[in-house]
Amino acid sequence: MTLIMKNLTVSAIALGTTVLIAGCASPNHQALVLDPVGPSAMRPAARGAEGSLVVFSAYEAHANFSDTSPYQRHYTDYKVLSTSGQLVQAVHNDPSNLFDGPATVKLPAGSYRVIAQSNGYGEVTVPVLVAGGQTTVVHLEGGGNQWPDRAALTAANPVRLPDGRIVGWRAVAQADNQ
Repeated sequence: MTLIMKNLTVSAIALGTTVLIAGCASPNHQALVLDPVGPSAMRPAARGAEGSLVVFSAYEAHANFSDTSPYQRHYTDYKVLSTSGQLVQAVHNDPSNLFDGPATVKLPAGSYRVIAQSNGYGEVTVPVLVAGGQTTVVHLEGGGNQWPDRAALTAANPVRLPDGRIVGWRAVAQADNQ
């Protein structure tokens, strides 16, 4: 009886270890895809063939001592893709001086997907709407407290990360925006 119990115990441990190892090795981690972000709903619609995109991506993990301001935080680079997945632009998201924010990217009005690093969530996909004459702002660095019209944004059902941090204004359908 003792031999049977030992064999069952060894078998149970082996099976449990196999399940744990297989669970750790399988690709269960899905990339986070957020709801579409667009320009501020509080600003009147503007006409134009081109709009702007500003992405506050996660900060670089390592200090950059190669420039004149080593204590400046640097945003991680990101990609802008078409809705079909084609690369539109690879963005070097490093400000040109200490007081600049992330890069401002000019794009034709339309829908895009941004692939960027987010503090706490790794790589995320954010569908964005770029409207002519307007700026779409995306906050993934965790510091989106600097919204000029935060009360209106909060009341307008903004796009949020799973932990509740605001990413940006919820996109309004293109047909409504033109």
